[in-house]
Amino acid sequence: MNRRDPNPAFFIGWSNAPARSTLRFMAIVAAAILLGAAVLGFAIGATAPDPGNGDYRFPEVTLTGTIQAKPMPILRLPAEGERKAPHAVLLSTEGTNGAEQAVAGWDGKRVEVYGLLIKRGDIDMLEIADGGIKEAAAADVAPLAASVPLGRWRMTGEICDGKCYAGAMRPGNGLAHKACAGICFVGGVPAIFVSTGAVEGSSFMLMVDEKSGRFVDAFRDLAALRIAIDGTLERVDDLLIFRADPATAKVL
Repeated sequence: MNRRDPNPAFFIGWSNAPARSTLRFMAIVAAAILLGAAVLGFAIGATAPDPGNGDYRFPEVTLTGTIQAKPMPILRLPAEGERKAPHAVLLSTEGTNGAEQAVAGWDGKRVEVYGLLIKRGDIDMLEIADGGIKEAAAADVAPLAASVPLGRWRMTGEICDGKCYAGAMRPGNGLAHKACAGICFVGGVPAIFVSTGAVEGSSFMLMVDEKSGRFVDAFRDLAALRIAIDGTLERVDDLLIFRADPATAKVL
Protein backbone atom coordinates (compact mmCIF):
# COMPACT_ATOMS: atom_id res chain seq x y z
CA MET A 1 0.00 0.00 0.00
CA ASN A 2 1.51 3.37 -1.05
CA ARG A 3 1.36 6.17 1.47
CA ARG A 4 0.41 9.40 -0.20
CA ASP A 5 1.85 12.78 0.80
CA PRO A 6 -0.85 14.52 2.82
CA ASN A 7 0.40 17.90 1.54
CA PRO A 8 1.42 17.31 -2.07
CA ALA A 9 3.02 20.17 -4.02
CA PHE A 10 0.45 21.80 -6.20
CA PHE A 11 0.97 24.73 -8.53
CA ILE A 12 -1.50 27.57 -8.25
CA GLY A 13 -0.81 30.28 -10.78
CA TRP A 14 -2.44 33.11 -8.88
CA SER A 15 -0.84 32.30 -5.49
CA ASN A 16 2.31 34.04 -4.20
CA ALA A 17 3.09 31.22 -1.76
CA PRO A 18 5.53 28.58 -3.12
CA ALA A 19 5.12 24.91 -2.27
CA ARG A 20 7.04 23.54 0.72
CA SER A 21 9.14 21.28 -1.49
CA THR A 22 10.14 24.31 -3.55
CA LEU A 23 11.15 26.21 -0.41
CA ARG A 24 13.29 23.27 0.76
CA PHE A 25 14.99 23.07 -2.63
CA MET A 26 15.68 26.83 -2.67
CA ALA A 27 17.13 26.69 0.87
CA ILE A 28 19.48 23.84 -0.07
CA VAL A 29 20.63 25.65 -3.23
CA ALA A 30 21.19 28.93 -1.34
CA ALA A 31 23.22 27.16 1.36
CA ALA A 32 25.32 25.40 -1.29
CA ILE A 33 26.02 28.71 -3.06
CA LEU A 34 27.08 30.40 0.18
CA LEU A 35 29.32 27.48 1.17
CA GLY A 36 30.83 27.32 -2.31
CA ALA A 37 31.53 31.06 -2.30
CA ALA A 38 33.23 30.79 1.10
CA VAL A 39 35.40 27.88 -0.04
CA LEU A 40 36.30 29.68 -3.28
CA GLY A 41 37.22 32.87 -1.40
CA PHE A 42 39.42 30.92 1.01
CA ALA A 43 41.13 29.12 -1.89
CA ILE A 44 41.85 32.40 -3.71
CA GLY A 45 43.23 33.99 -0.54
CA ALA A 46 45.38 30.95 0.22
CA THR A 47 47.03 31.04 -3.20
CA ALA A 48 47.61 34.83 -3.24
CA PRO A 49 51.21 36.03 -2.73
CA ASP A 50 52.25 36.89 0.81
CA PRO A 51 51.66 40.66 1.21
CA GLY A 52 54.59 40.86 3.61
CA ASN A 53 54.85 41.74 7.27
CA GLY A 54 55.50 45.45 6.90
CA ASP A 55 53.79 47.76 9.34
CA TYR A 56 53.62 51.25 10.78
CA ARG A 57 55.19 51.41 14.22
CA PHE A 58 52.99 53.40 16.60
CA PRO A 59 53.48 55.57 18.57
CA GLU A 60 55.72 58.15 16.91
CA VAL A 61 59.44 57.98 17.59
CA THR A 62 62.34 60.41 17.64
CA LEU A 63 65.58 59.34 15.96
CA THR A 64 68.84 61.25 16.24
CA GLY A 65 71.33 61.13 13.42
CA THR A 66 72.77 62.97 10.43
CA ILE A 67 70.80 63.91 7.32
CA GLN A 68 72.21 62.88 3.95
CA ALA A 69 70.16 64.52 1.21
CA LYS A 70 71.68 62.86 -1.87
CA PRO A 71 70.97 60.81 -3.86
CA MET A 72 67.73 60.54 -1.85
CA PRO A 73 67.12 61.72 1.72
CA ILE A 74 68.24 59.30 4.41
CA LEU A 75 68.93 59.60 8.12
CA ARG A 76 72.23 58.05 9.16
CA LEU A 77 72.17 56.76 12.72
CA PRO A 78 75.46 56.14 14.56
CA ALA A 79 76.35 52.96 16.38
CA GLU A 80 75.35 53.66 19.97
CA GLY A 81 73.53 51.91 22.78
CA GLU A 82 71.86 48.70 21.56
CA ARG A 83 72.70 49.62 17.93
CA LYS A 84 75.99 47.87 17.32
CA ALA A 85 76.58 49.29 13.82
CA PRO A 86 75.60 52.44 11.91
CA HIS A 87 72.13 52.25 10.36
CA ALA A 88 70.59 54.21 7.46
CA VAL A 89 66.86 55.04 7.49
CA LEU A 90 64.93 56.08 4.38
CA LEU A 91 62.88 59.28 4.75
CA SER A 92 59.48 60.42 3.49
CA THR A 93 56.75 62.80 4.62
CA GLU A 94 53.02 62.33 5.12
CA GLY A 95 50.95 60.91 2.29
CA THR A 96 52.56 59.97 -1.00
CA ASN A 97 55.39 62.48 -0.64
CA GLY A 98 59.14 62.27 -0.42
CA ALA A 99 61.35 64.22 1.98
CA GLU A 100 63.52 66.36 -0.31
CA GLN A 101 61.78 69.61 0.65
CA ALA A 102 61.60 68.63 4.32
CA VAL A 103 65.38 68.09 4.58
CA ALA A 104 66.33 71.18 2.56
CA GLY A 105 68.96 73.05 4.56
CA TRP A 106 69.66 70.08 6.87
CA ASP A 107 72.11 68.15 4.69
CA GLY A 108 75.11 67.01 6.73
CA LYS A 109 73.66 68.27 10.01
CA ARG A 110 73.00 66.25 13.15
CA VAL A 111 69.28 66.42 13.88
CA GLU A 112 66.40 64.93 15.80
CA VAL A 113 63.65 63.65 13.50
CA TYR A 114 60.17 62.90 14.82
CA GLY A 115 57.64 60.75 12.99
CA LEU A 116 56.18 57.31 12.32
CA LEU A 117 58.50 54.41 11.71
CA ILE A 118 57.54 52.11 8.84
CA LYS A 119 59.35 48.79 8.92
CA ARG A 120 59.58 45.60 6.88
CA GLY A 121 62.41 43.21 7.62
CA ASP A 122 65.63 45.22 7.40
CA ILE A 123 63.93 48.17 5.68
CA ASP A 124 63.30 51.21 7.87
CA MET A 125 61.56 54.36 6.65
CA LEU A 126 60.67 57.30 8.86
CA GLU A 127 57.61 59.31 7.84
CA ILE A 128 58.57 62.76 9.10
CA ALA A 129 55.82 64.60 10.96
CA ASP A 130 55.03 68.22 10.06
CA GLY A 131 57.82 70.29 11.58
CA GLY A 132 59.44 67.09 12.80
CA ILE A 133 63.09 68.04 12.24
CA LYS A 134 65.13 70.06 14.71
CA GLU A 135 68.81 70.49 15.43
CA ALA A 136 70.24 67.96 17.86
CA ALA A 137 72.48 68.77 20.77
CA ALA A 138 76.20 68.31 20.15
CA ALA A 139 77.43 64.83 20.91
CA ASP A 140 80.69 62.91 20.77
CA VAL A 141 79.98 60.56 17.86
CA ALA A 142 82.21 59.01 15.23
CA PRO A 143 82.36 60.79 11.86
CA LEU A 144 80.28 59.38 9.04
CA ALA A 145 81.95 56.65 7.04
CA ALA A 146 82.43 57.13 3.32
CA SER A 147 80.33 55.10 0.93
CA VAL A 148 81.85 51.78 -0.15
CA PRO A 149 81.81 51.01 -3.90
CA LEU A 150 80.80 47.40 -4.67
CA GLY A 151 81.31 47.30 -8.42
CA ARG A 152 78.97 46.78 -11.35
CA TRP A 153 76.10 44.31 -11.13
CA ARG A 154 73.24 42.92 -13.16
CA MET A 155 70.22 42.74 -10.87
CA THR A 156 67.02 40.72 -11.27
CA GLY A 157 63.94 41.80 -9.36
CA GLU A 158 61.24 44.46 -9.12
CA ILE A 159 61.10 48.24 -8.72
CA CYS A 160 58.79 49.23 -5.83
CA ASP A 161 58.08 52.44 -3.98
CA GLY A 162 59.93 52.37 -0.70
CA LYS A 163 57.09 53.60 1.49
CA CYS A 164 54.36 51.15 0.54
CA TYR A 165 56.73 48.21 0.26
CA ALA A 166 58.08 48.96 3.73
CA GLY A 167 54.57 48.62 5.17
CA ALA A 168 52.42 51.68 4.44
CA MET A 169 50.28 49.50 2.17
CA ARG A 170 50.05 45.78 1.55
CA PRO A 171 50.76 44.33 -0.87
CA GLY A 172 53.32 47.00 -1.75
CA ASN A 173 54.55 45.20 -4.82
CA GLY A 174 53.28 43.43 -7.93
CA LEU A 175 50.89 44.57 -10.65
CA ALA A 176 48.15 45.24 -8.07
CA HIS A 177 50.32 48.05 -6.70
CA LYS A 178 51.63 49.53 -9.97
CA ALA A 179 49.24 52.52 -10.10
CA CYS A 180 49.84 53.44 -6.45
CA ALA A 181 53.59 53.14 -6.90
CA GLY A 182 53.39 55.58 -9.82
CA ILE A 183 51.64 58.14 -7.62
CA CYS A 184 54.24 57.73 -4.88
CA PHE A 185 57.08 58.17 -7.37
CA VAL A 186 55.52 61.41 -8.66
CA GLY A 187 55.40 62.64 -5.05
CA GLY A 188 59.10 61.91 -4.54
CA VAL A 189 58.90 58.74 -2.46
CA PRO A 190 62.21 56.89 -2.94
CA ALA A 191 62.24 53.86 -5.21
CA ILE A 192 63.71 50.60 -4.00
CA PHE A 193 64.82 47.63 -6.04
CA VAL A 194 63.74 44.33 -4.50
CA SER A 195 66.14 41.65 -5.68
CA THR A 196 65.08 38.04 -6.27
CA GLY A 197 68.11 37.00 -4.23
CA ALA A 198 70.14 38.49 -1.42
CA VAL A 199 72.89 40.87 -2.52
CA GLU A 200 75.61 41.64 0.03
CA GLY A 201 73.25 40.33 2.69
CA SER A 202 70.22 42.45 1.69
CA SER A 203 67.30 41.83 -0.67
CA PHE A 204 66.49 45.50 -1.27
CA MET A 205 68.38 48.65 -2.23
CA LEU A 206 67.67 52.33 -2.78
CA MET A 207 67.46 52.86 -6.56
CA VAL A 208 68.43 55.91 -8.61
CA ASP A 209 69.52 56.61 -12.17
CA GLU A 210 73.21 55.94 -12.83
CA LYS A 211 73.76 59.23 -14.69
CA SER A 212 71.53 61.76 -12.95
CA GLY A 213 71.51 60.24 -9.45
CA ARG A 214 67.74 60.69 -9.32
CA PHE A 215 64.58 58.73 -10.03
CA VAL A 216 63.68 58.85 -13.75
CA ASP A 217 60.45 58.25 -15.66
CA ALA A 218 61.87 55.10 -17.26
CA PHE A 219 61.88 53.44 -13.85
CA ARG A 220 58.18 54.28 -13.37
CA ASP A 221 57.30 52.45 -16.58
CA LEU A 222 59.20 49.38 -15.35
CA ALA A 223 57.68 49.31 -11.84
CA ALA A 224 55.83 46.15 -10.75
CA LEU A 225 57.48 44.05 -13.49
CA ARG A 226 60.14 41.39 -13.08
CA ILE A 227 63.18 42.84 -14.81
CA ALA A 228 66.93 42.47 -15.21
CA ILE A 229 68.94 45.70 -15.16
CA ASP A 230 72.61 46.74 -14.94
CA GLY A 231 74.19 49.35 -12.71
CA THR A 232 76.74 50.13 -10.04
CA LEU A 233 76.29 49.31 -6.39
CA GLU A 234 77.55 51.05 -3.26
CA ARG A 235 76.98 50.74 0.46
CA VAL A 236 76.22 53.61 2.85
CA ASP A 237 76.28 52.25 6.41
CA ASP A 238 73.96 49.21 6.07
CA LEU A 239 72.02 50.58 3.07
CA LEU A 240 72.74 49.50 -0.50
CA ILE A 241 72.36 52.12 -3.23
CA PHE A 242 71.83 50.84 -6.77
CA ARG A 243 72.66 53.34 -9.50
CA ALA A 244 70.94 51.66 -12.44
CA ASP A 245 71.05 52.26 -16.18
CA PRO A 246 67.45 52.13 -17.51
CA ALA A 247 68.73 51.58 -21.05
CA THR A 248 69.89 48.09 -20.00
CA ALA A 249 66.54 47.04 -18.51
CA LYS A 250 64.93 43.88 -19.85
CA VAL A 251 61.46 42.65 -18.86
CA LEU A 252 61.60 38.94 -18.02
